[in-house]
Amino acid sequence: MAERGLYKFGGLLLIAILVISAVAYATSGGRPAAEATPAALDDARTGAAPLAQTERDETAAPAEAVCAPDGAPRPLDAEIHESSGVAVSRAHAGIFWTHNDSGDPLLYAVDAQGRTAGRVRVAGASVEDWEDVALAPCPASGDCLYVADIGDNDAERASITVYRIPEPAPGASQSAPATAIRLRYPDGAHDAEALFVLNGAIHVVTKGESGPVVLYRAPADAGAEATLQRVRALSADKVDRQERITAADASPDGRWIVLRTLHEAAFYPAAALAESGPLSPRRVDLHGLDEKQGEGIGFGPDGSVYLTSEGGKKNARATFARLSCTLP
Repeated sequence: MAERGLYKFGGLLLIAILVISAVAYATSGGRPAAEATPAALDDARTGAAPLAQTERDETAAPAEAVCAPDGAPRPLDAEIHESSGVAVSRAHAGIFWTHNDSGDPLLYAVDAQGRTAGRVRVAGASVEDWEDVALAPCPASGDCLYVADIGDNDAERASITVYRIPEPAPGASQSAPATAIRLRYPDGAHDAEALFVLNGAIHVVTKGESGPVVLYRAPADAGAEATLQRVRALSADKVDRQERITAADASPDGRWIVLRTLHEAAFYPAAALAESGPLSPRRVDLHGLDEKQGEGIGFGPDGSVYLTSEGGKKNARATFARLSCTLP
């Protein structure tokens, strides 16, 4: 009797061990418990939830920015046939400023659907090659628009010009007289299409067509003429057409700088961009918007980012698009 009881107990013990092993195997996703990672063991001991791998591995590339389009791009009116920049108004909700890169010195106010809400002539300005526009504080008070006449396809201009005007009302026919700030590069002429204004300084980013992509800056209150200071190179050498910089902007809180190419937006922490260390921007692929020639980019409130394209001349209208983006 004692011997049969012993065998019965041993059989029950074996069954219990097999059941426990099967449960452990199933809950580990088919991985033996011995393969659990040290991080998982640490979390099991402390009761903490596992962290994402990108958060644990300090050498991993930073997470990409997450951006979702707000519908399809809207066509701009036919007279805005070469939209090269966009700036988001803070004083006039739902108004966005854009311009052509040639023709008359006009700023166009458009609404969220891309419809023209006003045309403002910039008093005292002319157009050689307008390539970007930014909204930022004026040196004294209020917000100003900074219009970047900085394009130079042949890299031969002796100086470039940034026009500064107090932001007009969308219904105005003409702006206040523009302040023309003539800027010279310290190392010869460059072609550029991107400008942003941050912390009281105008920043110009060269295109990268004939040499490296380089960031330059000058005080926004520099007066009639100033020499740009070279801040840093953003590429080792000239870049392919798809990587050339066509626009830039600073976020309203000053934490982020976005640079765009024809089909990509790259978000840089502003503090890192001003330093000399390595950069790891968060990148967003814009191919899904099917822009014919992506040119403009501007930050809005609440993580929104606005984009314009020049279009395909007679074959396709210039467009206006909105992205809802999440940044750390």
